[in-house]
Amino acid sequence: MKLDNAHPSYNESQLESQPEIEECNKCYSDTWVCVDEQPEAQESSLSSSESSEVSERNFKQQSIAVTFSTTFFTIFLAEIGDKTQLSTLLMSAQSHSPWIVFLGSGVALVTTSLLGVALGSWIAKCLSPKTVERGAGIMMLVISLLLLWDVLQL
Repeated sequence: MKLDNAHPSYNESQLESQPEIEECNKCYSDTWVCVDEQPEAQESSLSSSESSEVSERNFKQQSIAVTFSTTFFTIFLAEIGDKTQLSTLLMSAQSHSPWIVFLGSGVALVTTSLLGVALGSWIAKCLSPKTVERGAGIMMLVISLLLLWDVLQL
């Protein structure tokens, strides 16, 4: 196998120093995927470039489905019983207009998600994934320490 398309955030010296990356030749969303240079048996009638395109298209479709379902279930489980859901429940009961409350809360959640995605995309362009992970870890540690401090003071 050879390295076909290097991720733009890696330079040649980094690629040469990482043997597991040398064995791979595709990068999708910062995840290296090893792809055989030989076409699979079911695609033997296709040319090498057509076979590669089919494999790449199948991987992208699978990747989209996995990313969507992971995001959906993570956000869905995180939002069950949180203050946003309780606020929506109370507003719906108080206003007697559940569909208007549903539309308002839906637009608000979509807008906050859009802001989160836009900010995340900007951060990903400016910082390396390792820096983002470290920053998130430090922020979680600080928040945990502040919560612990608050609990101990009571």
